[in-house]
Amino acid sequence: MKLDILAFGAHPDDVELGAAGTIAKEVSLGKKVGIIDLTRGELGSRGSAEIRDEEAKKGAEILGVSLRENLRFRDGFFLNDEKHQLEIIKMIRKYKPEIVLCNAIDDRHIDHGKGSKLVSDACFLSGLIKIETSLDGEKQEHWRPKQVYHYMQWKNLEPDFVVDVTGFMDIKTQSVLAYSSQFYDPNSNEPITPITSKNFLDSIKYRAEDLGRLVGVDFAEGFTTERYLAINSLSDLK
Repeated sequence: MKLDILAFGAHPDDVELGAAGTIAKEVSLGKKVGIIDLTRGELGSRGSAEIRDEEAKKGAEILGVSLRENLRFRDGFFLNDEKHQLEIIKMIRKYKPEIVLCNAIDDRHIDHGKGSKLVSDACFLSGLIKIETSLDGEKQEHWRPKQVYHYMQWKNLEPDFVVDVTGFMDIKTQSVLAYSSQFYDPNSNEPITPITSKNFLDSIKYRAEDLGRLVGVDFAEGFTTERYLAINSLSDLK
């Protein structure tokens, strides 16, 4: 299956938190979108890897993506090295996305920035003919995505562009709430973490509202890019 967009997240729920509105919008426009989680989030203070597996499946169903896979890298301990790069290269060559979305370039959780650089490096290496990979016994052809965009997470980074996600915030919120083990629950007896507060849950909406305010729409999601974006004419800009 060839995908239009392939979104990577260091942990299940990263993609939902950072880019679910954009993904839901692209799916509604007929784009084929896939999600690949690098780890199962097994070091999370709440829940378990098995619970996160089920939550990720539910999140994918809510967003209507074409596929979701997990590479089962070690949560907290995966590296940006040849071994891990090659596994991601195999996915890029398998699905041949035009656009790749990945973690924030800098963030509170060490896996986010690390996963961001790992995926970005793999996207470049995937285009090199002399790097040979095979999947299911078949030799793969080289492929390099046209663009790599980084969604925003905990830190309020300065976006290079924003996507109007007005009309898709309900789906985004539902996809995030699919991870019921991870977020605000006043009846939970599990450990309190930075993402379990009501304020964090509310921030999903008010941060999107604030980005939307800055560009004259109701809601928006922000992204950074590694190279200049080109437009056909000034009329393309809102």
